[in-house]
This record gives sequence, structure tokens and C-alpha cells, in this order.
Amino acid sequence: MLNNLIDRIKLSFRKDKELYFSLYQILGFYPHNISYYKMALMHKSIMHRNSKGKPVNNERLEFLGDAVLDAVVGDIVYQHFPGKREGFLTNTRSKLVQRDTLNKLAQEMGVNQLVLSNGHSSSHNSYMGGNAFEALVGAIYLDRGYDACMKFMKQRILAKMINIDKVAYKEVNFKSKLIEWSQKNRVNIEFVLCDQKKDGNGNPMFTFLVTIEGIEGDKGTGYSKKESQQAACKLTLERLRKEPQYIDSVFTAKANRTKMEEEPVLAVPTTEVKNDFIISQDTEKQESEEKHVNVFKEEVYTEDSSAEDVVASTVTEEITTTATQESEDEFDLSDISAEPKEMSREDIIAAAEAAAFAEDKE
Repeated sequence: MLNNLIDRIKLSFRKDKELYFSLYQILGFYPHNISYYKMALMHKSIMHRNSKGKPVNNERLEFLGDAVLDAVVGDIVYQHFPGKREGFLTNTRSKLVQRDTLNKLAQEMGVNQLVLSNGHSSSHNSYMGGNAFEALVGAIYLDRGYDACMKFMKQRILAKMINIDKVAYKEVNFKSKLIEWSQKNRVNIEFVLCDQKKDGNGNPMFTFLVTIEGIEGDKGTGYSKKESQQAACKLTLERLRKEPQYIDSVFTAKANRTKMEEEPVLAVPTTEVKNDFIISQDTEKQESEEKHVNVFKEEVYTEDSSAEDVVASTVTEEITTTATQESEDEFDLSDISAEPKEMSREDIIAAAEAAAFAEDKE
């Protein structure tokens, strides 16, 4: 309390009065070394460099703050939930320090308004606030030490802004989120049981693998199928957000699958067996009648011939046939023959009498 009073008196003699006061509203104390906090609020998009030409931004402080935050929150969770298993403690800590939680804290505390960045990056980078929050924790650690970080998280964050009990027992359904995403993007998703065994105490453990369009995602292990699937879905969601190559491979596999589905399906062959080698009685009789009718008459039709030509040809043939028959009846010479006819007995006697009568007359 006395230190804050002294720092407040010194504030009137400092250059960055507004920044000191804004940080006091967020942290609950005045900074000693303001340079750490200035760097924590400096996003890499501004492309600032020091006198040696090296980039100056909050990425290094973000790295440090992430490690300190895990240690501080892990300490708080361990003290708050005595007797709980390691899995429960790890899950609770993960919920408290996950990116979405830090982004909301930075927005509510006004950290986003203090970050120096270009307008494009601030409007498109959804992690900027959470990253700046971690960098501030790193700045607090360098400026005031571990105890100051612990006090900040307990008094300013967990006591006023986050209900640790609600967070611990709040179930985040990563599986439903992943399934909802897959349905919106029309991709196939499967949960494959990879391993099932027992731990050292005889408790069953399950390992599930998430596959999207046949592309392997991440594996998750837990003491129940539900818990292991949740863990696998969480890791797969994080991979989809962080690895563009993975999501590209998923949609490439989807495109190949849909392309195969759009190809035309050939007609399924029939199972009917043709018995065309068996000649039916009706067909044989009909073909026989046609042969008798047209045994001496064959007509050949070409594509150029018409019905009128066929009729005219038929009429001409009939007229010619009739005329030929009449001519044959009128000039019948069938009785004329070059060979003499054989004479009967009466003809021979008559011929002999005629010859004798002719001799007597001479």
C-alpha cells in the first residue's frame, strides 16, 4: 500500500503519465520499469527495430509469460482443489489459460486498447489480446517477481473476473464442435479406437484417433471413451487452426471423393439369359409359309426405292405375264413336230389299199 502511494507521488514527475495510470487500472500497482510493459504492448506488426537493427516486439515476453502463467495457475489450481487427480488439475489449468479465455480477459480489462499495432493486424488477429496478456505477465515477472504474478492472478483475475469452480466443472464439448464443423463443411469424420489397456492401478484407459476424409488427425487418451474422444477432438481442432497444410489435405481428399461420386454410374448388367438358340414352332411355321409363297419370287429393295416404284413394277410384271399367256394361246404350235407320228394298224391297211388302188388304175 505504501509503495503504491510512493509510486503515485512519483507519477506527477513521469513522462508517460497516461500509460502508468492505465497499467495501474489493469494491474493494481504502478510499474517500476516501464520499458518492460511498453515492450509487452508492442505487436510485431509495427516493425519496430532497436539501434542495432533487431526487431523489438512482445514475442519474447509472450514466451516468458506463457511459462510463468502455467506455473502460477497450476499452483493456484493445486491449492484450490486438494485431493483431485492430475488429469482434473491439468484440464482445469488448460481451461484457465487457453487462448479464448485470455482473449476475453484482455478485452474486458482494456489491454487491447493499449496494444500498439497497425490497424489491419488488430482487426484480423484474434489472438492479439491474449498474446499481449501473456506478455504483460512476463513483464510483471521481470519487474516485480513471481509473488507479484501470483498476487495479480489471485486478486485481479480469479477473485474478480473468473470463477475457478465454474471453469473447473464446465464441460467443453470439443467433439460436438468438431462434428458441427465437419457437417458445415460436408466432410466425413470418424473416431477410431486405437488402443485399450489398463494403467498401473488397473483402471481402463482408451486411445482414440480422429480421421477426417481418411486423413489422420490426433490421438487422445483418457479413462473413458468419452474423455479420450474429447481429448482427440481438442487436439485435432487445434491442428486444424494451426496447420494450413493439414486442412488443405483434408479438403483435397474431400474433392477427390466428391469427384468420384459425381462420375456417371454405368447400367448394371441384366441377369436374364437369352434362349435365342431355341426355335419356336410358331416362328418355324411362319418362316415356312413365307418360303412357299415367295419361293420363285424375290424382291430386293434399296433405300432409294419407294412404295410407288414397287407397285408400278408389280403391275408391269402382271401385264407382261398376261400378254405372254394370250400370245401363247393364239399361236399354239405344240402339235407341230419334226419327228413323224407312229402309224396305227388301221392306218397301215388303209395306206396299203390306197397304194394297190393306184397301181390298178395305172
